[in-house]
Amino acid sequence: MITLLWMYPRHLNTYGDGGNLLALRMRCRWRGIDTVLWPVDPGDRLPRRADVVFIGGGQDRSQTVVAPALQQHRDGLEALVDDGAVVLGVCAGYQFLGHRIVQSDGSVLDGLGLLDVVTAAGAERCTGKIVVDPHPALELPATLVGFENHGGRTRLGGDPETRPLGRVVRGHGNGDDEGTEGAFRGDVFGTYLHGPVLPTNPGFCDLLIRRALNARGATTDLEPLPDGVEHDAAAAYRT
Repeated sequence: MITLLWMYPRHLNTYGDGGNLLALRMRCRWRGIDTVLWPVDPGDRLPRRADVVFIGGGQDRSQTVVAPALQQHRDGLEALVDDGAVVLGVCAGYQFLGHRIVQSDGSVLDGLGLLDVVTAAGAERCTGKIVVDPHPALELPATLVGFENHGGRTRLGGDPETRPLGRVVRGHGNGDDEGTEGAFRGDVFGTYLHGPVLPTNPGFCDLLIRRALNARGATTDLEPLPDGVEHDAAAAYRT
C-alpha cells in the first residue's frame, strides 16, 4: 500500500495539479497496488508515515496563507523524508521546497530547505509550452512536456546533491539564464511543469512510484501500461 499525502489541497491546486495524485492512484490501481489519499489542511496533524508527499501550485495570496502552516509542519515533513517519503512540488510547491521565496512586494516566505534553491519574483511571467530533456541520472525514457505559468525565477545553490530536473529545450523553466528546469535531491523533486505533469509524463509518474516502493523494500518492477496515447500526445506537443 502507498500512502499519498496532499498538502493544502484547498489552497495549492492551481491548474488542476491535483490530477497528479489521480495519476499516481490510477497507475498504482491498474497494477494492483492499493493507495490511501491523506489530505492535509493548515492546522491538521501529519500522519506518522507517508510514501509520497505532494505540494501543488498556488498564487501569491495562497502562498502567503499557507506559508506559516508549512513552517509548523516543517519538522514533520523532514521526518517523513528521512523515513523514505518521495516528495513532488509543483510551481509554488517547488518554490516552497527551497530555502525562501522573495515575492513581488519584497516580502519573504520561508521554505522547507529540502532543495538548495531560492526563488525571487521576476519582472515578467514565464508562460507557454515547455519541453525538457531530463537529467541523465533519472533514466527517464522520454523528454518531459507541459506548460508553465509562473512569475518566480529559481536558482540552484552550490549543493552538488541538488541537481536540475532537466535542461530546457523549449520554454523558460527556472528562468535562471542557464536553461535549467526544476530540481531534485534524492527523492525530493520540484518542477514548474503543469499539465498536470504526471499524467502527461507517465514515465516520471512511474519513477515516483518505483522510488516509493523501493523505500519500503517492495518490488520496483512495474508492469508496463499502454501509454501510447500519452506518448503520441507528447510527441505532438514537442513539434
